[in-house]
Amino acid sequence: MMATPTFSIIAPIWNEIETLPELYRRVSEVMDQTGDPWELILIDDGSTDGSTDQIRAMAEEDARIRPVIFARNFGHQIAVTAGLDYSRGQAVVIIDADLQDPPEVILELIAKWREGYEVVYAVRAQREGESWFKLFTAKLFYRIINRLTDIDIPLDTGDFRLMDRAVVNVMNGMREHHRFLRGMSAWVGFKQTGVEYARAARFAGETHYPFRKMLKLALTAITGFSFFPLQLATYLGFIAAGLSIISIPIVGILRLSRMAALLGQASTLIAVLFLGGVQLIFLGILGEYIGRLYDEARGRPLYITRQTPEDFE
Repeated sequence: MMATPTFSIIAPIWNEIETLPELYRRVSEVMDQTGDPWELILIDDGSTDGSTDQIRAMAEEDARIRPVIFARNFGHQIAVTAGLDYSRGQAVVIIDADLQDPPEVILELIAKWREGYEVVYAVRAQREGESWFKLFTAKLFYRIINRLTDIDIPLDTGDFRLMDRAVVNVMNGMREHHRFLRGMSAWVGFKQTGVEYARAARFAGETHYPFRKMLKLALTAITGFSFFPLQLATYLGFIAAGLSIISIPIVGILRLSRMAALLGQASTLIAVLFLGGVQLIFLGILGEYIGRLYDEARGRPLYITRQTPEDFE
């Protein structure tokens, strides 16, 4: 029976067969330097490239690898959540499997944890191997989220971070379906600090977080931590009503003066189309919030597992 680990490393896996051996090698080298027991939790998020079988084989060779095999693809944030659920360490590290987050930085996170910090997030000071569009949209993403949400989410931080067991226990009690983990870890509070690092290029394969997924994550973050979109509808409503009140006497005077520009219906149609478009946009925003309420009300599990770490013991 393996000793209870001091550290848990969580890595969600989706079609990462090329990176798995290197991920294991580098994580092992880093964690063995700590002199403390550790575990590597690999969550297979419905891989189709053979990653599942490779994870199973790795677990048979090293008991420190604890696989969680999903029944299908549930998404990155849910995979990390499953890792948190099955983690046993006093400190838990979340890291991407593509090795853009260098495992060597974990030692710096641990050093801050030993100083007494309960959340140590990694700040991306540099980003290698990414296009200008990716860099621009990523920078824009973090700043929009920071401005619109009701919590202070550190800029240029992803999910790469270390969390104390006390923080993990609180987050494990937060079971919302639409999850933005970096926002959740900021929301819980505790003593937090950051460590800067240079984000590396992807070790192999292509990115699993294209612009479409980034946009979806941004929407989840905004609707999960802010009422600003709903408040915006109210603000625009007051502005439209105010402009209407002001325009009534102006239009009346101009019509009495029989200005040709106001005799037709073009201006009326433009105003109706504009207001109709605004209403449809905010109906869509309301639909996003209502849809999330519906998901929570159904009470379905966040994920379904085919195999858990206990099946490999």
